[in-house]
Amino acid sequence: MQDAAGPSLETVRSKGRLRGLGRLSDAELLALVIGQSAVRPGLAIAGELLESCGGLEGIAAAGVEELVRRPGIGRAGALRLQASFELGRRRIVAERERMIRKVRCPEDVAGLMIPDMMGLDREHFKAILLNTKNGILKIVTVAVGSLNAALVHPREIFKAAVAASAAGIIVVHNHPTGNPEPSREDTDLTLRFARCGELMGIDLVDHIIIGGEEFVSMRERGLVTP
Repeated sequence: MQDAAGPSLETVRSKGRLRGLGRLSDAELLALVIGQSAVRPGLAIAGELLESCGGLEGIAAAGVEELVRRPGIGRAGALRLQASFELGRRRIVAERERMIRKVRCPEDVAGLMIPDMMGLDREHFKAILLNTKNGILKIVTVAVGSLNAALVHPREIFKAAVAASAAGIIVVHNHPTGNPEPSREDTDLTLRFARCGELMGIDLVDHIIIGGEEFVSMRERGLVTP
């Protein structure tokens, strides 16, 4: 059965079963996640959501409370949407971690961390802990801050490094504004991390700042020396 909004949800399910989910449009996939509203077709809700949020990226960046306010979504639908995007994000991060087990350049770090951090709405500081050959031992979150700042102390960074017997660390943090250019505070923190690393015998290999899909390497800016 069809209506003015296009195929019914059952038609979309059948298409997905017979042809594979890869053949479905963004709206059809979203409709499967949202489910059928009691009063409106799921495909119509999905199409309006894509348009109002500016595509999948906008939906992924929206919080649960924002999605709940969208017509026809509801709290359960909002949670399903966010859960589906989070699962996709985790799969990408896990695949990147599997592929990039040794850090050779800032681009390796960016490729690993941007999918994990580009959509965060708070500043997160993470430490990539390295062995003597720059192989990745572990990635840990050491601080989560506000919309434009994360209170982080060098002891939190190096506490994790000591516990993992790391030979070196790469500090990574995001700018929720999408602009990766370092602030004065970022510069000061980088110099403090480097001094602490020298005292403890744990090299600060780099400090990477992520803004959206872009990044800045403090090593490339000359603030971290080999």
